[in-house]
Amino acid sequence: MALNTYLTFDGNCREAFELYRSVFGGDFSVLQTFADGPPDMPLQAGDRDRVMHVSLPVGSSVLMGSDRTTASEPPLVAGNNFSIAIEGQSREHCDEVFARLSAGGSVRMPLQETFWGAYYGLWTDRFGISWMVNYTLPRD
Repeated sequence: MALNTYLTFDGNCREAFELYRSVFGGDFSVLQTFADGPPDMPLQAGDRDRVMHVSLPVGSSVLMGSDRTTASEPPLVAGNNFSIAIEGQSREHCDEVFARLSAGGSVRMPLQETFWGAYYGLWTDRFGISWMVNYTLPRD
């Protein structure tokens, strides 16, 4: 299992990650905009070019990030602009971690299969820390 940092920005994710790449080196393993999402994804004008997901391997960790959409809630402020990302080992592992860490907290996205081929959930624990778990589903 790996714990990685996931940063959230308000339109300047690409600029920030270009800086991080210049400092840490390497290449992005993923860089997608919201325009790369499913065609039925509800987006406001200007959101299509915002970063939906970027991953930059740094040593044995991965620094990840995205821009929020203009309609995202809650508003982005210092303190809610990061999450701890767990790379799940199986669906069952995700279910257990999610159930235990979300108890007494607030679920923002229940565990579900996603368009990017993962079993994913997002929540804030009872101490106010944001978490996400992602398990890449096996391809048939």
